[in-house]
Amino acid sequence: MRKIVLAARILLGLIFVVFGFNGFFNFIPSPPPAPEAGAFFGALFATKYLIPVLKTTEIVCGILLLSNYFVPLALTILAPIAINIFLFHVFLNNAGMPVAIAVVALEIFLAYSYRKNYSGVLTAKAEPTE
Repeated sequence: MRKIVLAARILLGLIFVVFGFNGFFNFIPSPPPAPEAGAFFGALFATKYLIPVLKTTEIVCGILLLSNYFVPLALTILAPIAINIFLFHVFLNNAGMPVAIAVVALEIFLAYSYRKNYSGVLTAKAEPTE
């Protein structure tokens, strides 16, 4: 099981590092998006900050996954990104759906594999530290 978790962690880390850098350098060409998807990305790029912050976050968390440091934290930060990647492909642009499904599946599998590390966060009635 450890080898499967290792492979999943490395694969998810590589996906986020590669696509994070692709957001800055555009070395993987993408087909023209559907009109709604183009409008959505146009709005994100118009903010001038959101895409760079998103792609930097993807790169940093991908490196954390690859280096096996702060893996539960990286998975927590990447969870909403993975969900939005999936939902983007469900609702706005069906192209790329296999990668979106793989990202969400890897995220869920790894979160389950590291579930012990989330026990403190998932405490219903937590007490503050004195």
